[in-house]
Amino acid sequence: MNNHYYTENPDLAHDLEQWSFELKGKKFQFLTDSGVFSRNTVDFGSRVLIDAFEWEDLPEGKLLDVGCGYGPIGLTLASFSGRTVEMIDVNQRAVALAQENAKKNHVENVDIHTSNIYADTHEQQYAAIISNPPIRAGKKVVHEILSEAHPRLLAGGTLTVVIQKKQGAPSAEKKMAEVFGNVEIVTKDKGYYILKSVKEV
Repeated sequence: MNNHYYTENPDLAHDLEQWSFELKGKKFQFLTDSGVFSRNTVDFGSRVLIDAFEWEDLPEGKLLDVGCGYGPIGLTLASFSGRTVEMIDVNQRAVALAQENAKKNHVENVDIHTSNIYADTHEQQYAAIISNPPIRAGKKVVHEILSEAHPRLLAGGTLTVVIQKKQGAPSAEKKMAEVFGNVEIVTKDKGYYILKSVKEV
């Protein structure tokens, strides 16, 4: 049985739920289901990432939300940044929910589709890549998200991720420093680290 949120086709029976949640002062409506990550509320790590992410000084271009789930990060950033956000996830059920949630919240500047990490992205390079990576998929997957981000960023673009200290933030920080030549701990909150690297010009 493929019941993990990071699998392509979770085969759990559907159990749809709808609820609202306020992000950056805006109330969003979310439809969720069994077989997706954090189905009952927007998880704390995603909230910290949304609040910490800065888009004002990025180069022109789209944003990419890797492992978008049912859409809280990507839809919030699309709503507030005014940029187009490409939102990808390997989980087809999560992608369908994210597409539905974009409609529910009248967010049109999004491109939501399935992709196994960067395999089927629609752009060559992005102004920023954002991820709350699927920790339970394993270190190899998480580090692939980190290391493969570099060639997919425009000069001056950023990779910003949220990872709990106990779930590998120190090793992710080390990996990002190795790949980018720089890494910054933007903020820490209740054991969650927001890590950012910049693709140097």
